[in-house]
Amino acid sequence: MINPKLIEHIFKAANISRWNDYPKMVELSELDKQAHKFIIAYFIAKLENDVDMRYIIEGGVFEFLSRVVVTDIRPDVFHHIQKTKACEINNWVLTNLEPLIEDIEDGKFLDRFKSYLEDKGHKKERLILKAASYLATKWEFSIVYQTSKFLNDIDELKQKVDEELEDYYELIGVRKIAMNQKLARIVDLSGRLRFQKRWAQTNRIPETAVLGHMLVVAIFGYFYSIKVGANSKRLENNFYCALFHDLPESLTRDIISPVKYGIDGLNEIISDYEMRLIEDKILPYVPQSFRDEFSYILGVRSDDGVFKKDEFENRICRTTPQPYHGSMSNVNDDEYNSIDGKALKYCDRLAAFVEAGLSISYGVKNKDLVRGFQNIRAKFKKSPKIEGVDFDKICRDFMKDLDIENLSPDDCGTHL
Repeated sequence: MINPKLIEHIFKAANISRWNDYPKMVELSELDKQAHKFIIAYFIAKLENDVDMRYIIEGGVFEFLSRVVVTDIRPDVFHHIQKTKACEINNWVLTNLEPLIEDIEDGKFLDRFKSYLEDKGHKKERLILKAASYLATKWEFSIVYQTSKFLNDIDELKQKVDEELEDYYELIGVRKIAMNQKLARIVDLSGRLRFQKRWAQTNRIPETAVLGHMLVVAIFGYFYSIKVGANSKRLENNFYCALFHDLPESLTRDIISPVKYGIDGLNEIISDYEMRLIEDKILPYVPQSFRDEFSYILGVRSDDGVFKKDEFENRICRTTPQPYHGSMSNVNDDEYNSIDGKALKYCDRLAAFVEAGLSISYGVKNKDLVRGFQNIRAKFKKSPKIEGVDFDKICRDFMKDLDIENLSPDDCGTHL
């Protein structure tokens, strides 16, 4: 499904600081920006006609993996170089990434990656991705601008950022966001998740926020979907279900698992409260044309007249959402509109496992972090596979690659 080197490459984005030549009140990472871009792209795409959503997903993944390679080049310099050296840059990117991705889907993923870099088709999808990237950057700049007003060139930069908006006005979603209509509320809500740190009260390297975590889970869900041969609609649903799985935390904050599940009945109370917030503060701002679809992706369905949310439930939706208890391979067709909720829970755990493991490998850990890492591993050892995909093997390979196979809370390192 995915190898340790590719996992590490994905998480490098959490270490990439954006706007690092400007003062800013909070740290802004590439991983969070890319997550915000994917979220914005979803809403823009859903307001357009005849958009290939799989192309939006894969194009975004290709661009994300490429961006991590060229991170040392400032965006404005990079875009200038691309005008004359695009072929050389693409070859350089592929040279770096090919060893990480050549085995995925028996080389088909790499072939599509190469085609994406060479082909200039799918103009609308590419415009959507470019617009989403711009809007995510503009959102960040609104933070940077507040602490950079004393710089003599900041207003010139602001003018350039504002002027670029016009390049994307043909897209309905861009106009709605620019006019600060309802959709802008969702963009703001999701953007604020970059301020919520994962593993609260536990120091880690790299620090990751809820926003970036959602993208990591989505990318893991994408590679899982490829591995099981998911059809395009199932792959799309899996990706966006993972991408939005923590969106309600923009309203409730990230509550760590020991608290959420350690107090009897608390998880149910939180879930009920989340459902109320979704109904009051999220769904009303989603365009009516795809509100039901978005609700389904969030895991909302009616159970005996009561709306409940379970994003990690296997489900299908021919006419109305309903849980599915068999093998998801039996509903691998567009008509079922299926979502591998249980597998996405595995992807969520894997992301948490990697977050802890990377920090431990750097020597930055405490007993709670090590214990959490070991608890997740124990769950994978107990139930290693889902739909034939061995998540425990991914964990073993990851631990071996980082040399953290034999671990105890009392190991040497920086204990915080």
